[in-house]
Amino acid sequence: MVSNCPLDVQFADEISALLKTPTPQQIQDYFENLIATRQCRGLEVRQHAELGKGVYANIALEEGELILKDQMLVGAQHCSNKMDCLVCSFCFRFIGSIELQIGRKLYFQGLGASSNDECHSHLTDIEEDDCIDNHNGLGECSTSNSRNKYSLPMEITESLMDREMLLPHSKNFSLPPIVPCPGKCGEAYYCSKSCADMDWESCHSLLCIGERSTLSRKEALSKFIEHANDTNDIFVLAAKAISFTILRYKKLKGSHIQEEEHEAAAFDLSVLLEAWKPISMGYKRRWWDCIALPADVDPCDEVAFRMQIKEIAWTSLQHLKAALFDEEYAPLFSLDIYGHLIGMFELNNLDLVVASPVEDYFLYIDDLPDSKKREAEALTKQIFEALGDDYSTSCQGTAFFPLQSCMNHSCCPNARAFKGEEDRDGQAAIIALKPIQVGEEVTISYIDEDLPYNERQALLADYGFICECPKCLEEGKERTKTYDSISFHVHGRAGSTMPIQPSEKRLK
Repeated sequence: MVSNCPLDVQFADEISALLKTPTPQQIQDYFENLIATRQCRGLEVRQHAELGKGVYANIALEEGELILKDQMLVGAQHCSNKMDCLVCSFCFRFIGSIELQIGRKLYFQGLGASSNDECHSHLTDIEEDDCIDNHNGLGECSTSNSRNKYSLPMEITESLMDREMLLPHSKNFSLPPIVPCPGKCGEAYYCSKSCADMDWESCHSLLCIGERSTLSRKEALSKFIEHANDTNDIFVLAAKAISFTILRYKKLKGSHIQEEEHEAAAFDLSVLLEAWKPISMGYKRRWWDCIALPADVDPCDEVAFRMQIKEIAWTSLQHLKAALFDEEYAPLFSLDIYGHLIGMFELNNLDLVVASPVEDYFLYIDDLPDSKKREAEALTKQIFEALGDDYSTSCQGTAFFPLQSCMNHSCCPNARAFKGEEDRDGQAAIIALKPIQVGEEVTISYIDEDLPYNERQALLADYGFICECPKCLEEGKERTKTYDSISFHVHGRAGSTMPIQPSEKRLK
């Protein structure tokens, strides 16, 4: 049973300052600066006294127009997906080669990986043209279930992985070469040195279990990752966010010391608040308070369920604390901060989806003129059939996008997240579904807006509100219901687990 976290009591004032809602002016200043760094069209973030943050158009936007490409603050690929897709650990582009991507998928299929197997997702000593050796990752996870017509000989799989076998027309689908982690952990790989450096500087340097890490940190991080894989990989995002804040704190404190030309205090709350600012802008509730009650949990067991969730978070925090804790930034390791941080992701995250170039490759082969298609399929057909339905598996994960997370819900939205043909990284692309006027709020749907009224309201209740968008007001005119525990407001508190819609294509 979780007792009171000592750090919650010891640093109550500091935690209160970290969780304090930013002022409207602070929000405006922060997002004005952020928007200046983004590819976006005429957007601004406003703070409403009752409804919280919202995104508004300050120019007229046309239907189908790309209005925002938002870069994630933190993101993570699902453990189970790592067997299907080798991607950059920072921007989530596919890396290596078409042959390597296919060879890995076939290799893991050959291992018979399933939900009961360990996650063999990581690779060691990869170079662009080298053969790949696998080693066991940490924790348990699953790969996609595929009904293959037959298995290919291992010799073919290996020749694909080491690129001794080149597939026809694969040169038309070149991928960035693989860049290993600077810490040589064998867990993270990148599409470029710039991505490797940015990830190292933003969070990975604290979470790397490579040769630069101490043995005690490696052991603690291994336990943390194993626990996250066994329970919920949202903890990985929390670890990245805390590492991001710690590294920002150290950098900012170093700058202050140089400017003031004297040694700073061991703990500087003002510096920690500045380092925490990107996190402070997200709407938060404690994870165990805001997580939706699963359908298979009886309402009378809700208290026990939420206590169990709190226990899981506490265990995760202890593993992370064993790896990263320092008295200088101790408030970051309080259960209250950890719970609010995970709750922010629970309420605001967007599914991370990057389309597979393997799918594009087989679609290209299928569209070749008959003579060239027959020639290519002499080799590719058996590989395609061996891959089965999993040939098109995309990179999948979860991420927090600062600007997108400010967009409120409507069941008749005027925008949506969408992945176009040209979108090959993990950024969130938002397009207009209809003309948007100057001053109009940009809204998205957190759920399937085509569901019946009662089903939509039930799903949205998990976000803590009842929707009164025009569609709901119209459909709810003849319905009279009493809602005792949920306050009414027009749009939802910003946050969405809505998936990014991929392009509508698939080889049949």
